[in-house]
Amino acid sequence: MLTNLDRPDSAATPPALEVRGLVKTFDRPAVDHLDLTVRAGEFYALLGPNGAGKTTTLRMVAGLLKPDAGAVSIFGIDALADPVAAKRITAWVSDEPMIYDKLSPIEYLEFVAGLWSIPPDVAEHRAHELLDWLELSAHANQRCEGFSKGMRQKVALAGALVHDPRLIILDEPLTGLDAGSARIVKDVLLQRVRAGVTIIMTTHILEVAERMAERIGVIAGGRLIAEGTLDELRAHAGKASSSLEDVFLDLVNQEAGDRARPAENAA
Repeated sequence: MLTNLDRPDSAATPPALEVRGLVKTFDRPAVDHLDLTVRAGEFYALLGPNGAGKTTTLRMVAGLLKPDAGAVSIFGIDALADPVAAKRITAWVSDEPMIYDKLSPIEYLEFVAGLWSIPPDVAEHRAHELLDWLELSAHANQRCEGFSKGMRQKVALAGALVHDPRLIILDEPLTGLDAGSARIVKDVLLQRVRAGVTIIMTTHILEVAERMAERIGVIAGGRLIAEGTLDELRAHAGKASSSLEDVFLDLVNQEAGDRARPAENAA
C-alpha cells in the first residue's frame, strides 16, 4: 500500500477527481446522486458488487457516457463543459481491450500518439519505453490479431499511457491476465503513482485492492456507502483485524439490510 511518503507533495493541487450529485438512470437508477473525491497522486480502489454502479460511474468520468445530472471535475477542469481538456489528462482502460488487430503494438502506439498530437520523436521514445515496461518489445512488430487477451490488455494499457495522463481510470484491468502479466501491470501502475499520477481502479480481486490502494471506496446501489483506508473501513464495519474481503461483504450486507427495512416496514 502506498503512503504520502511514497509520492510527490500534492497539497497545493486540486483533487484529481471531484464528483458531485452524479446521476444516471437506465431501467432503474444506476448511479444515485453520487459524491466522490479522489486526491491527486493516490491509488484509489472503487469496490462494489455487480450492478453497484462502478463501471457506469467511471464511464461518465471518462467522458464515455453522459450523466443525467451532476458535476465532474478532473484536476479543476469541468469535464462536462470542456470534455476535450479533461480527456487530454485522463486515460481509460476497460476490462475488454479495445485495439486495432491489424496493427502491431508499435504501430498502434504511434497511431494513438498521433491522435494526441504528440511529436513523433517523443511518441517513439514513449512507445518503446512502455513496450519495455510491459515486456512486449519482442512482439512490437507483430500484428495484434494473434495476441492472447493478456497481451492485448497490455497493449491497451500502453495505448492509454502513451499521452502521459495525470489520471488513469482502470475497470478490472487484471481480468484475463496470468500471474506474470498481472505482476508486470501492477508494477507499472505503482511506478506511475510514485511519479505523482492518480489511479482509480475497480476490481473484484479484493486482495489486489488491499495491497495496492491507499484509500478504498465501497459503492452499492449507486451510492458511496463507505470510504477510507483499510483500517478506517475496518473501524466503520466494526471488524478490527479482518481482511478487506470480510469488511467489504459486511458493509455491502449492512447496506442491503438497511435498504430492505423501509420496504418491510411499509408492508
